[in-house]
Amino acid sequence: MNLVKRTERGWAGHFCCAHDCQFRRNTLIEFGDIKIVVSTVGLLRDTTNRRKHTFLEIGCNRYYETMAFHSDPKDHRYHDADVSRQIGFDSPWTISTLDADDAANDMHETVVHEITARLLKGETFSVNV
Repeated sequence: MNLVKRTERGWAGHFCCAHDCQFRRNTLIEFGDIKIVVSTVGLLRDTTNRRKHTFLEIGCNRYYETMAFHSDPKDHRYHDADVSRQIGFDSPWTISTLDADDAANDMHETVVHEITARLLKGETFSVNV
């Protein structure tokens, strides 16, 4: 029987400006040969004005977002996200308010649990490669 392995990692899993985000989570979910990265980023610092602590939206009307991707099949060490192979899920994935780290953690956990449950039910999240 296959078990789901979950690894919390210390770097952002997606978003080209993630290095300027104060909130970053990256969870690798492994089930057999399937490797999925759940990534949450948020609180994108506005680096154009260093005197003020202001934040930019990371997308339309959102300060935090969670996305999931198959891992890069060529990356045998870190299994980082292949952002061209996004995975859909039903859980909420955006937060439109600032100062919502607790809600962002909950959102991330909800997506990890949804994907884990679907894997255990036999879903492979197949995509055309």
